[in-house]
Amino acid sequence: MIHYDYHHLPHVKVQNKSKRTLWITLILTLFFTLIEIIGGLISNSLALLSDSAHMASDVLALSLSMIALHLATRPPNKTFTFGYLRFEIIASFLNGLALAVIAIGIFIEGIRRFIHPENIDFQLMIIVASIGLVVNLVLTIVLSRSTKEEENLNIKSALWHFIGDLLSSIGVIISAVIIYFTDFYFFDPLISMVIGTIIFTGGAKIIRESYLILMDSVPEQFNLDEIRADISNVEGVEDVHDMHLWAISSDHYSLTAHVFINENMQPLCIILAINEMLEKKYGIKHTTIQIEHASLHNHGEYGKQFLLYKNKSYEGEEALKTRNAAAANSKQK
Repeated sequence: MIHYDYHHLPHVKVQNKSKRTLWITLILTLFFTLIEIIGGLISNSLALLSDSAHMASDVLALSLSMIALHLATRPPNKTFTFGYLRFEIIASFLNGLALAVIAIGIFIEGIRRFIHPENIDFQLMIIVASIGLVVNLVLTIVLSRSTKEEENLNIKSALWHFIGDLLSSIGVIISAVIIYFTDFYFFDPLISMVIGTIIFTGGAKIIRESYLILMDSVPEQFNLDEIRADISNVEGVEDVHDMHLWAISSDHYSLTAHVFINENMQPLCIILAINEMLEKKYGIKHTTIQIEHASLHNHGEYGKQFLLYKNKSYEGEEALKTRNAAAANSKQK
């Protein structure tokens, strides 16, 4: 029986603490979402319903995150050679997209209620919002602690959402108090639109982060020119080109590069030195370094320019050696 090892590095992500945190968060969020939907419908508060929509999107996001964490533990195979880590990013993208759509719906309903104000049961509104404040405060603390223990984009997204929920609950309470003392019912749709802005901002941020990863862009914490320069400084490396750096998931990075090397040096030693530098300085473990010779591998105009520059440098070094030797001989005479 042939055993297929699709990679010597495990493309899996086991995060038991994140999974436990997500289960606690999901159960509490689902419970309070139901309370908030019922309270919003009975009190006729758009602010409460807007917040419940946000909470419902959190339930969806947390469910996707649970699926992502489960899939991340599955090993690579002949079809998915990087494993299932990328689903974490797909889940985040869908989550952000859902938030943006919900925010637009809140804006539309808020404008309608500005034009046609509706009566609100402020007492029920403030009771439900107060419960929400406590729930969101607890979940924000739980998620904040989790992000310090394990790296996960979905946990970070959830934390951002619940910070928004926390602000939303405070906004709903303020709205209820203002309505009680002033009878200015337009504060309800006004607060709901503020909540909508928070939701849309969070959704846009998540969409951007996941989009950059899905597009295989260079992660923001890395400087490609700096890494290229460090590889060039490795002994035996003469040129670095066709270099790519991208993220598979929130903390799994891959790098590929082609390098021209000194023909007199052992290629495997150069590869080893490059890999050790990348892991120690940048934490990049998944690398593919291709060794090349400009005179053997066709690189078109780029290769010709490199050989021309190399030959000129070599001729300059030889001329310098000749001058130094001549000067030494003249001194001896």
